[in-house]
Amino acid sequence: MEAGLGAIVDRSLSELGRVAGDEDGLMPMGRRLPPMEGPAEATRPDWVQADPQRIDRALRRALLREGGGWCVVDASRSIGPAPTRYVLDGKAWVCWRDDDGHPHLAPNSCPHMGAELHCAKVEGGELVCPWHGLKLGKKGRGTWQPVPCHDDGVLVWARILEGETPTDAPIMAPRPKTFLEGTIRMTGRCDAQDIVANRLDPWHGVHYHPHSFARLRLLEASDDVLTVRVAYKVVGPVCVEVDCTFHSPQRRAIVMTIVRGDGAGSVVETHATPVRPGETAMVEATLASSDREGFHHALRIERMVRPFVEKRAKRLWQEDLEYAERRYALRHGDAS
Repeated sequence: MEAGLGAIVDRSLSELGRVAGDEDGLMPMGRRLPPMEGPAEATRPDWVQADPQRIDRALRRALLREGGGWCVVDASRSIGPAPTRYVLDGKAWVCWRDDDGHPHLAPNSCPHMGAELHCAKVEGGELVCPWHGLKLGKKGRGTWQPVPCHDDGVLVWARILEGETPTDAPIMAPRPKTFLEGTIRMTGRCDAQDIVANRLDPWHGVHYHPHSFARLRLLEASDDVLTVRVAYKVVGPVCVEVDCTFHSPQRRAIVMTIVRGDGAGSVVETHATPVRPGETAMVEATLASSDREGFHHALRIERMVRPFVEKRAKRLWQEDLEYAERRYALRHGDAS
């Protein structure tokens, strides 16, 4: 019954879109945006605008940026007092919070006889080795030492990557002061650069994710920032249209920021964390904000709204990881 009613609503909205919609039959809702003043190339087919050389040039510029040695471990709320095992940059780590709530990341192997510490109990904020009871904490013991960690309230970071000039804190883009957050973590057979490259190609959105995007138009493009007007699907021809930018604040991240329209100031941070050679974790944080009067009500039920935000993000990244994995396979001659 519900499916039948949904089909009727979709057909009705489609008919209404053909009568009252714009030139594409879409019905944008929400705040009206100023007239398009994009470059001449914006009228060209998407496959022409998505020039591989331009995308590769933007990727090279992104990879030259500083990283500070930091990578994202996981969502802040995923790290608790119980120890959790992570593989990062080819090594096994254990992550936990002490009694003061501070996160710590250290080698997952006990310095005594090598027991795995993600199986440890925690007493007084210290790990207790499951084999012989050796206590290990934030002060370390011999060669077993926790690495610098940073909790920004949304994500937990660790400074573990070598070959980069270390910074005191992760390099981050501005965030809205008040936001509704949803964060996902997924892994794929690819390198960090393939995750970044995917986000530097917004033109694939309408074609590869037709369930979520109705239209995308280029407003401005450089090797550092892409500005596009994108229509997100709501139901049938009804959509929300916003202007947003894509830029890379550091070599393993791409940030989409809504600059005009409903939700201005909202950001989607996409971070790529090396797991092991040929495997990368994608951690994406959606920080939705709004100056609409009812937004504070949504904040009160954030726990109820968050699963819907994360479900939508996971659906997109199930597809986008295939994109990233395909790039990796082509680069390594494994495109059978």
